[in-house]
Amino acid sequence: MKQDNGGPKLEISFAGRFASSAIAACFAEVCTIPLDTAKVRLQLQKNVAVGPGAELPKYRGMLGTVATIAREEGAAALWKGIVPGLQRQCIYGGLRIGLYEPIKSYSVGPDHHGDIPLTKKIFAGLASGAIAITIANPTDLVKVRLQAEGKLAPGVPKRYSGSLNAYSTIVKKEGVRALWTGLGPNVMRNAIINAAELASYDQVKQTILKIPGFKDDVITHLFSGLGAGFFAVCIGSPVDVVKSRMMGDSAYKSTLDCFVKTLKNDGPLAFYKGFLPNFARLGSWNVIMFLTLEQVQKAFAKKPSAELA
Repeated sequence: MKQDNGGPKLEISFAGRFASSAIAACFAEVCTIPLDTAKVRLQLQKNVAVGPGAELPKYRGMLGTVATIAREEGAAALWKGIVPGLQRQCIYGGLRIGLYEPIKSYSVGPDHHGDIPLTKKIFAGLASGAIAITIANPTDLVKVRLQAEGKLAPGVPKRYSGSLNAYSTIVKKEGVRALWTGLGPNVMRNAIINAAELASYDQVKQTILKIPGFKDDVITHLFSGLGAGFFAVCIGSPVDVVKSRMMGDSAYKSTLDCFVKTLKNDGPLAFYKGFLPNFARLGSWNVIMFLTLEQVQKAFAKKPSAELA
């Protein structure tokens, strides 16, 4: 991501920004999707009764969930949903990051110089995230459906044989509009998380670069990426839980219905179910993505220009 703190900046076309963002997002997705699968399973798991003889929850904790999935379904099951996940990142990742800089620059105007206000960064993150996920929602739905499917009893067929079959089956049985199931919470979730990720990465990086001794290198990108992941999970986790439950279970009538039923049946802490795997996933995802993005963007950059004072 280019700087607005008085240092050199990379001039990149929208096509170059889109391509570099998609490449970085896809690489991060491949590296971290096992943690995402664990997060989805934990979020979809309903609370069980307590007391003598009560059945223990199937999935317990991040590492426990990963181990259970690998033991019962094989290690390959941890990468369930990778195909639609990559499809999602090519579209959503490319658009949300690719649109961030143009929207941010447009919001301050062509004559602006110096640091861009945090409010403008947040607005750019909200807008680019909402636009991107509205287009990419079908890929997100299929990814969650595939990840949610656990080990089946003998003789019970899989709902979907793969991502393409999932798209066609959903359209055939539920209609085209079903591909945009959960769009409401998904737009809220991704707009909020995108703003938290990109604006915080932008702001943390800008702040670090003003500290003597720090420069625009891997260490700065590492700290900025961790900060982005932490803020994103803290702010977006409740909406993420509602989104996963709506996409994984068609019993919910609306976003509000899912929110109310989750609160009533599982309590307020249910909205932070899978918090640790979510942070482990988003924290590592952001570090990998931003580290990759900063390097890949250089390949798409035009001749660098000095930032005006």
